Amino acid sequence: MKKEIAGEIEAPPVKESNESRASLRPKQLGWGTILQLAFQSIGVVYGDIGTSPLYTYPCIFPNGIKHSDDILGALSLIFYTITLIPVVKYVLIILEANDNGEGGTFALYSRICRYAKVGLLPSHQAEDRDVSNFRLELPNGRLRRASRLKSALESSQFTKYFLLFVTMLGTSMVIGDGVLTPCISVLSAVSGIKEATSTMSEGRIVLASIVILVFLFLVQRFGTDKVGSTFAPILIVWFFFIGGTGIYNFAKYDPSVIKAINPKYIVDYFKRNKKEAWISLGGVILSITGAEAMFADLGHFSVRSIQISMCSMVYPSIILAYLGQSSYLRKHKVNVGDTFYKSIPGRMYWPTFVAAVLAAIIGSQAMISATFSIIQQSLSVGCFPRVKIIHTSSKYPGQVYIPEVNYLLMLACVTVTAGFKTTQSIGNAYGIAVVFVMTLTSSLLVLIMVMIWKTHILLVLSYVLVIGSVELIYLSSVLYKFDQGGYLPMAFVAFLMTIMFVWNYVYRKKYTYELENKVSIEKLEEMASNSNICRIPGIAFFYSELVQGIPPIFKQYVDTVPALHSVLVFVSINSLPISKVPVEERFLFRRIGARGLAVFLCTVRYGYTGHRNERESFERMLVEKLKFFVKDEFLLQSSVSGYIGEASRKDERTGNVSSEITNEILKEGENREVIEREMEFVEREFEADVVHLIGENEVVAKKGSHLAKRVLIDHVYNFIKRNSRRSNEVFGVPHRRLLKVGVTYEL
Repeated sequence: MKKEIAGEIEAPPVKESNESRASLRPKQLGWGTILQLAFQSIGVVYGDIGTSPLYTYPCIFPNGIKHSDDILGALSLIFYTITLIPVVKYVLIILEANDNGEGGTFALYSRICRYAKVGLLPSHQAEDRDVSNFRLELPNGRLRRASRLKSALESSQFTKYFLLFVTMLGTSMVIGDGVLTPCISVLSAVSGIKEATSTMSEGRIVLASIVILVFLFLVQRFGTDKVGSTFAPILIVWFFFIGGTGIYNFAKYDPSVIKAINPKYIVDYFKRNKKEAWISLGGVILSITGAEAMFADLGHFSVRSIQISMCSMVYPSIILAYLGQSSYLRKHKVNVGDTFYKSIPGRMYWPTFVAAVLAAIIGSQAMISATFSIIQQSLSVGCFPRVKIIHTSSKYPGQVYIPEVNYLLMLACVTVTAGFKTTQSIGNAYGIAVVFVMTLTSSLLVLIMVMIWKTHILLVLSYVLVIGSVELIYLSSVLYKFDQGGYLPMAFVAFLMTIMFVWNYVYRKKYTYELENKVSIEKLEEMASNSNICRIPGIAFFYSELVQGIPPIFKQYVDTVPALHSVLVFVSINSLPISKVPVEERFLFRRIGARGLAVFLCTVRYGYTGHRNERESFERMLVEKLKFFVKDEFLLQSSVSGYIGEASRKDERTGNVSSEITNEILKEGENREVIEREMEFVEREFEADVVHLIGENEVVAKKGSHLAKRVLIDHVYNFIKRNSRRSNEVFGVPHRRLLKVGVTYEL
């Protein structure tokens, strides 16, 4: 028996115990927590859409109102747009497409990648599907259509690239929103000071807006939790102000505008104005700016909290605000350029002005938080350069802050505000970013409806024909103003897409190179048995992104330093297409070669919002999980060798050897000694020395490559790499135990 156990029987990979299936579903929050999150969400998510009444009507009628009923047509368009997109599309449909509580473009893409093999990186492992959160709850019925679509996606390389392209495009547009939202919100709010004093020139308004923007970005480091709790009461006051002002104007000027609920006024509006009505849709779409934040910021809150806050406060308030402005304009058409401030009752001007400025600052928060979230998600699939992710809340793990991105956003906002100066110019740019994000989100949602939800085809077609067609019409309108500022988000997108494409392209090339040149088990055993290579006390952790074997950089290390530690652990950090991996399922171990070599593979699995707990020693945790693996592997091998015959069975709930079998195997002192001896060996080597080895690889285009490839790899990629975080900073490896191994890859 000892001989069999000590031999070269390769045990199957062992993972830690799973919890019961019921306990692994997204946690059901209590109503107290839901209401608290709903309160916080008001201060983070809705500032953008809540401040849209500041600038929507001036952007719809930049050349003035030609017919009194045009106001009813515009109001009808605003009412149905707000009802259809933020409420029906986002609150009722898209929020349900969340990925274990996470939202955004990458959450949709990750769900598709889990269901169909459309990811471009060959880092999949069969054991990944055993992770609890990896499973999808799939409704029955209509399987044939879903299977056909799944097969079509998996068999088409073009489709895989296209899906990644769409995801990158959506991500870039959200980041573009994160730049434009603060600019237009703050500038439009501060511009209201002109109503109180004529001494405020355009230059002073721009300067005041820039000061406010700088302050906004400086407070981001305190985190969404603190920022949201601070801002929420202010924004609640703002919603009461605009709702109350709307009721006042509605009752005072023209209550008959309520008839705009009849969509006939939309038809009449287009009949009267034709092309001008179509162009004005670019202004109407500004009434729903920030709606995407409800989904993109979902990881900071919860589905139910977003639904409650939107339906109970935000939606009624902004509808009343637009209703009141329409009533006012029916009597004062010439004031359309300053509708919001002109319609405020005299005594309420200063309180509303202060609330407007504060609300504009808060409105900017929505897309800034969304930008942090979506960049964190894009890092997981190698689509963004390495940056530092700071988790600002121990209570809500989805709340993050990225210092580098924060200051780049601040610089971009200051530049745009100083360059464009007016809300009308920025509004032309803003509309394109808003509609593009919504259209791309709808495209990914349709795939989920067909493949994963298996929605009835008539409902899918209804969504496409109603919401999809409306968004395409709006898109055609905003693109018309491309030369009037609409080029700005496209410039942002081109810049960001270039960075993301180059990083992802080289990232995949490097991974494929390592996979094709990995060190075989035979070569490893040959190195370990080489008399010229000595084994020294301690544990060496080799870090790489390769999950299928030993990276080629190991051979470079052995050729340079002819010594190996007593225990070798090849650690790969792998991001799965799920939001989070439960801690008890995070580490997956394998033994490589014979037991005497003491060589292990360890895959540390995170979701795209997962993070390493900085308060815990990562190396200590690795060693503890390794000792657990040694014990579990022995039990499994004893089972395989027939030590306990038919009684040996894995626990169906946990996936590990059951406690009864464990006790039976450990009854004999000899078997206990075998396990304890190897566990003590691992602990002793850990106490002796620990070294972390990271490959510092340089990437160059191989000889004979065409010019575009040489420029892309040798210049663009290496420039981005030099200005991003280093691997040891991402892994959190202590400097005093760090050893870098240099190698050059020719791709």
